[in-house]
Amino acid sequence: MKAVFDTKPTSIYDDDQTEHYQFPRRYLTSVRQCKNDWVVLRRPRADGGNLAYFAVARIADVEQDINNPAMSYARYADYVQFDNPVPWRVDGRYAEEALRIIPQKQVGVYLRGRSVRIISDEDFVAIVVAGLGQTLSKSAALDLFDGAFGNMGEALSNSLPEERDYRVQRILTSRIVREANFRALVCEAYENRCAITGLAVLDHAGKPEVQGAHIWAVASGGPDVVQNGIALTATVHWLFDRHLISLTDEYDLLVSAEKIPPTFLELFGQLSKRIALPARESDRPHPSYIARHRELFYEKNRR
Repeated sequence: MKAVFDTKPTSIYDDDQTEHYQFPRRYLTSVRQCKNDWVVLRRPRADGGNLAYFAVARIADVEQDINNPAMSYARYADYVQFDNPVPWRVDGRYAEEALRIIPQKQVGVYLRGRSVRIISDEDFVAIVVAGLGQTLSKSAALDLFDGAFGNMGEALSNSLPEERDYRVQRILTSRIVREANFRALVCEAYENRCAITGLAVLDHAGKPEVQGAHIWAVASGGPDVVQNGIALTATVHWLFDRHLISLTDEYDLLVSAEKIPPTFLELFGQLSKRIALPARESDRPHPSYIARHRELFYEKNRR
């Protein structure tokens, strides 16, 4: 069973947008019904929220909070941020059936105390297709799968009920789809410019050369979130993945000078140069991810 979780950065609960959702006992039955299924995350109006759906995740487990028996956690897996936020209402039509079947003036009252809401498979798919429209488009499918998937958004929307869950699972867990979504979000955050060299190169179709590099590698458990990414040109990406360069907590560049040719170091300018960062602070590399990368940088360069 699928659901909507309302969450905000200033929540009084111990929420981690990409890892877990803390909730009181009154939601436990509903959340348990969602275990091993998918939920959509939405920003409520409080604290300036835009009321939009912004990500999707799978509920891998539901467990009691060991520090507070009145609370529980929904543990996420396969978190995917949407290409663009999805409005909760378009042309007067709400994205959730429960909101569509009541008078509009009652919607605000209905939502109070309902931060967890069960939604239909049809509404879930419609939100996901809208949120991942760029990633699931026909042109993206051609780039990613050589046409094997066709228009993935249409494939989801037009699925028979017995096929829908399989297709949702296949698409949302596809490494190729997740990588494309991650790269697009990271490159957009850095305005298609390498954070280290400052290079911004586009081909004739307007596609950027810059790549989205994971700071904490996915193979080691790193998430596909913008805060775990940095935009780099191909060669710099190669150096970063092999821990020949890294970052300080202040976003200054660390370089393994003994292993990188002096002529190439000229691209970096001063070795203490601070990298270019996204305009939005929320898109900048998270210190915990940087710390993991830097630890491996020092470990490998001590050898």
